[in-house]
Amino acid sequence: MRATILDDPAGPADAVVPRDAWEPRAAAHAARADALTAVWREARDRGAEHAIEDFLFTYYPTRVSHLRRWHPGPGVVLADAAEHAGWRWYRETALPGEESGACGTGATLDVDAFVADRGDTVRYVRALVSATAGRPGTFGCFGLHEWAMVYRDRTAGRDHRHPLPLRLGHDGTDAVVESHRIGCSHFDAYRFFTPEASERNQLRPTRERQPAMEQPGCLHAGMDLYKWALKLGPAAPGDLLLDAFELARDIRYTDMAAAPYDVSSYGVDAVPIETAEGKAEYVRRQRGFAARGQELRARLVDVCDALLAGVSRTPSR
Repeated sequence: MRATILDDPAGPADAVVPRDAWEPRAAAHAARADALTAVWREARDRGAEHAIEDFLFTYYPTRVSHLRRWHPGPGVVLADAAEHAGWRWYRETALPGEESGACGTGATLDVDAFVADRGDTVRYVRALVSATAGRPGTFGCFGLHEWAMVYRDRTAGRDHRHPLPLRLGHDGTDAVVESHRIGCSHFDAYRFFTPEASERNQLRPTRERQPAMEQPGCLHAGMDLYKWALKLGPAAPGDLLLDAFELARDIRYTDMAAAPYDVSSYGVDAVPIETAEGKAEYVRRQRGFAARGQELRARLVDVCDALLAGVSRTPSR
């Protein structure tokens, strides 16, 4: 199949993008990554913990350098990109002849090699995010998973999970848990519940049942879209990765604002879910995050489908 010469890296399969088109895109991507990570990097450089943003770099282990590296996704050939050709899962490829306006070599994602190595991951991500996207969202959890993670800690002689004071104290936090129905559907939140809180959850999520239980209203399912973009590695286009990271960061701030912790030291106002007003604000944000997450799920499925269909058919050199 003859490649098409494009100025836009988001073009169709087997598109050749000249260096003067993709290089500014890569630079803009790195600048956006720097802006999104500026708060966390400033704290890190001071040797300080950031009780809100550290989660994005510990629970989702990655490096700023990974976020800064731009990838066009499958089916795109970057002309004059020797540096990309040396990256994992990339290969050098011949450009079309001079009559098409280009010559020499380019670099492209080696879809066959990537799927050979990560095909099970691609299929799992596709199955999970598409199943989640097909379910209605649930909007009545009010972020109580964070409260359940510290429930009765003091009574049991445990330390709570964050180096932040509890906004309502231990007794007040326990009272909130005891006065609410808990219905957490996300295994990776539920597994951190205290033993006393686990028995109060009306659902029993497991790792094996995750694809059958995850729903788009869940804040942690929305944050995990960043994890799934990371799992797709260089197959995830740069804008998709940063959009997923930005959503995860935005959700994380609400997750902690609605948690039992006092986050005022970070300039963040509480979302007091123990009140009617706080519940309404939580649901309003939750619905907005769910809509953003659904759009990202569709894009992740598109990437998985492109990989599994073998979109990149440009012959190797």
